[in-house]
Amino acid sequence: MARLADELAYQGVAEIAGRIRRKELSPVEVIEAFLQRIEERNPSINALTFVDADGAMAAARAAERKVMAGDEVGPLHGVPGVLKDLFDFKPGWPATLGGIRALKDFRPDLTCLFAERVEAAGAILLGKANSPTLGFRGTCDNYLFGPSRNPFNPEYNTGGSSGGSAGAVADGLVPFAEGTDGGGSIRIPAAWCGIYGLKQSFGRVPVVTRPNAFPGTAPFIFEGPLTRNVQDAALLLTVLNGPDPRDPLCLTEKLDFTDAPNRSIKGMRIAWSPDLDVYPVDPQVAEVVERAVKRFEEAGAIVEPVKLGIRHGHYELGELWCRMISSLNVGAVEMFKQFGIDFTGAQAEDLPPALRDWIRKGYELTGLDLARDQAIRTEIFDAIQGVMERYDFLVSPTLACTAVPNGTDGDTMGPEEINGQKVERLIGWCMTYFCNFTGHPAASVPAGLARNGLPVGMQIMGRRHADADVLAASAAFERLQPWADSYRIPAGRPIG
Repeated sequence: MARLADELAYQGVAEIAGRIRRKELSPVEVIEAFLQRIEERNPSINALTFVDADGAMAAARAAERKVMAGDEVGPLHGVPGVLKDLFDFKPGWPATLGGIRALKDFRPDLTCLFAERVEAAGAILLGKANSPTLGFRGTCDNYLFGPSRNPFNPEYNTGGSSGGSAGAVADGLVPFAEGTDGGGSIRIPAAWCGIYGLKQSFGRVPVVTRPNAFPGTAPFIFEGPLTRNVQDAALLLTVLNGPDPRDPLCLTEKLDFTDAPNRSIKGMRIAWSPDLDVYPVDPQVAEVVERAVKRFEEAGAIVEPVKLGIRHGHYELGELWCRMISSLNVGAVEMFKQFGIDFTGAQAEDLPPALRDWIRKGYELTGLDLARDQAIRTEIFDAIQGVMERYDFLVSPTLACTAVPNGTDGDTMGPEEINGQKVERLIGWCMTYFCNFTGHPAASVPAGLARNGLPVGMQIMGRRHADADVLAASAAFERLQPWADSYRIPAGRPIG
């Protein structure tokens, strides 16, 4: 006899919410089922680092009372999700900022915007998901919790920095999870875990931070959804978007994206770049994405190869991202000194060596260094804008390689080289951070499996503020090449 935990595992956000509204399911039995699945399966993939079962069940009972009373409920009412363990907060919950040992008992009385808005829409947050330290890499590993393991093959990494979130969604532990994205941290693990990851336009979803209200601009930083299908991401973006007076840079409009996946892309123009001019790409990845991009022609779109005109090399650009994000990390390091935690002194060993090195460099940056970096960043912006003057989308592989094996030292990194070329190991193999330089919307869709059986992602970039177009193109591909059947692989994974 089938268990409810297995029945619900791969149902989506909209489907579960609809069944709750129709009283086919109660929020209590939904949350009980997902907590049961987490208890059984999470130890084998290390996706979640904290579970608030008591809090979730209390919220479920309250949600059930609202349904039974006939009260109006939100679009996510009773649906479970998780937060990311980075700069993402809920009062009383631990916030280790990516498995930092000195912060294992840090529980700030803060609520992040993602939690505010999904809970206001009725969602029930179950816990927090694994992340690398300060989110400073495209893999997911840390000294406190260890690596998150890929549900398609647990010997391999999920990708990062929203790695635990992506792993939890791919393994059916929750139907949606929070991701944050400063260099690809939604799209990277989405690609390696075979799910859908959406990074909206800059400003579409507010970024609320203090004491600095302006940290998320160099590079642009985002908060968004990880789901298994496009319609659920559109629903979550509808919930999440809209102005907030605490964010001085957010867009002022509130939009409904729920119909965007139904739009046609017939006649729209797609620029296809197999390498974004500069990246070495693993042949396994290249062949999967080259086949996938041609599917858009079946939807009536026009696909043409392009060159962007980028002059700087991939290694230099990867280091540019590291320098830019290091300024943000220096701010975090200084903030924690107020709490008696010194990551440049007594607690330095809690940070992995590469992060320590880049923080040191961050302290040494001059105003002239920053000005030169912004000029290089502008080259990327102009290159993408030049493509978008002639095309509706720019499509590429999401990543230049498939998932890497997990390390055993809490410091799993990306590959040292691809196709014989040395790559920057933190993020230089991620074809995602260009959109963090520019602010364009982008998504990673599952493009298929590589010859080694691991998922490959295809990145769809849209014009500035054209989030609905990115959702439409993503959904068109999902209809042409559905990926839901691929979840039979993690679903059938031995967990004993």
